[in-house]
Amino acid sequence: MRSAPLGAARGPLFYLPLREVAATENADGRISALREKANALPLLPGVYIMKDSRGEVIYVGKAKALKNRVTSYFRGEHLPKVAAMVAKVEDFDVIVVNSEFEALVLENSLIKRHRPHYNILLKDDKGYPFIRLDTEKEYPVFTLVNKTAKDSAKYYGPFGGRAQTKDIIDTVCKALKLPTCSRKFPRDIGKERPCLNYHMGACAGWCLSALSSEAYRRAIDEAELIFSGKTKELTSRLTEQMEAASEEMRFEAAAALRDRIRAIEGLGNRQRVISAVYADTDAVGFYRGARSCFSVLHFVGGDLAAKDFELMDEPLEDDAEALSGLVRQYYSQRGAWPKFILLPVEVEDGDALSRLFSEAAGRKVSVETPRRGDRLRLVESAMTNAREEGERAATAAQKTLKTLEWLQRTLGLDAAPERIEAFDVSNLGDEGIVAAMTVFVRGRPLKRDYRKFKMKEITAQDDYGSMREAVGRRLQRYLDGDEKFAPLPDLLLIDGGAVHAAAARDVAVSLGLQLLIYGMVKDDRHRTRALVTPDGEEIGISANPAVFALIGTIQEETHRFAIEYQRSLRSAKLHSELDGIKGVGAKRKAELMKAFGTVKAIKAATLDELAAAVPKNTAEAVYRHYHGEE
Repeated sequence: MRSAPLGAARGPLFYLPLREVAATENADGRISALREKANALPLLPGVYIMKDSRGEVIYVGKAKALKNRVTSYFRGEHLPKVAAMVAKVEDFDVIVVNSEFEALVLENSLIKRHRPHYNILLKDDKGYPFIRLDTEKEYPVFTLVNKTAKDSAKYYGPFGGRAQTKDIIDTVCKALKLPTCSRKFPRDIGKERPCLNYHMGACAGWCLSALSSEAYRRAIDEAELIFSGKTKELTSRLTEQMEAASEEMRFEAAAALRDRIRAIEGLGNRQRVISAVYADTDAVGFYRGARSCFSVLHFVGGDLAAKDFELMDEPLEDDAEALSGLVRQYYSQRGAWPKFILLPVEVEDGDALSRLFSEAAGRKVSVETPRRGDRLRLVESAMTNAREEGERAATAAQKTLKTLEWLQRTLGLDAAPERIEAFDVSNLGDEGIVAAMTVFVRGRPLKRDYRKFKMKEITAQDDYGSMREAVGRRLQRYLDGDEKFAPLPDLLLIDGGAVHAAAARDVAVSLGLQLLIYGMVKDDRHRTRALVTPDGEEIGISANPAVFALIGTIQEETHRFAIEYQRSLRSAKLHSELDGIKGVGAKRKAELMKAFGTVKAIKAATLDELAAAVPKNTAEAVYRHYHGEE
């Protein structure tokens, strides 16, 4: 996202020179020292950066007057989330800027850079790809790219995920009978027979010499109109051409135009997705509950084109401030701006947001809070959608909570296990011995806390020894104060029987830790049938379908994570050992991996066995590499 350079008009930014606050073990003394430091701040706009005892950035905020805003954190009572953040603040930095707008831009940049724990964050792994058209080529084609570049090509989007965007390209090209094959034009014109797409009526057969480059360009122009959200303009134009052809009694041409119009009108959901990118009005909604929800409805000419939403576990404690941050993140990630963005509550930095989005879009974007009329009804609809999604998700969360309560009663615990960790070991003989740790919080996977372990002490196949090493390394990291391995789990599950569970228990006891540990025992169908204590006492779970499903899900997820890690190491090793063989590229490596699994097996394979997996010349090259025989 483009933004104006900070301080470009009235001088550069500067860090305010403030004395450091000495660390203190006394909480009141710490707050008092922080308050004293905050009282020395100026009444100027800027950004404040809260840090914990390790110097990690845990929160970034902006302020019209730094002194007023920062001192408010160190006096009085706060909502739970703010109180939790303040309890961890050991120091803070500030950056003074020239205006509230510059503070907003800088805050946005710092949040994207640090991803602070206590800022409400949208997921940053959403792909918003573009469709690219290289207009300098005689026969240009539409391709999918992750971002735009400063070149002569045209870009359309951004759209949703890569799979969705690829589907849009294929669907539009088939509707207009443009090629989607791998042939290059004009190089391949007239060289081969048309492919299956031509015989199925999905392509006009541009590889035939009968069609001109001018006709191809016309079809490309029509596709451009669709990708630009101008489908109605295109169908109107084609309708006029069809009617003219009919009046001139060119009925074959009229019928072809009719079929083209029907194909375009049949784009259906793809057309709505494309239109959403060029929405003229977006209505924003949010819901605060057991699961909070942020939603955006995209409207084109008053008609709803699409909906985006994201669920969050954390509550939106300050509606206006949280909403401002979420809106900035959303449009920064998406890279597409409507003419109007309608918010449900007044935000303090509304004018600054309008300026930020206008500069990024290269045209005027208005951020408004409607009070009446049709626009207010659009916002109310966005709020309703956010509430429905949040309540639906909360219902699922409540079911999970009930399952954890049943698990608590099954195991005779004092409280429901909020944090569950699970371990599994994976190996292929003596090669690639690894372990994986998954984490489930309140019954849901917390993937950012997943951990992978490559065995250092264990060099031969030893599941019990591998489990001891993996669990021991995880617990030792916690004891060493590594926050990435905190907190300890309420329940530790080990893939395997009593001996595996005992191995984990023994290493925990040796480190002076008392943990609740159970093994996950599988039945003949490789499904979890029971939990077992380190002393061998089995506890059946099949009688409770919800608990049975939860434990089964945890075990399968842990097994999947371990296998994927083991395979990635094996693949890397295989690829590295095969890199020096002439004629063995990525595709052949993958084929060898699929057929033999290990480098050892490839080395031991006969020439005939290799030739059954890959072409003969590749098989001979691999065989000669390892055996030195012609």
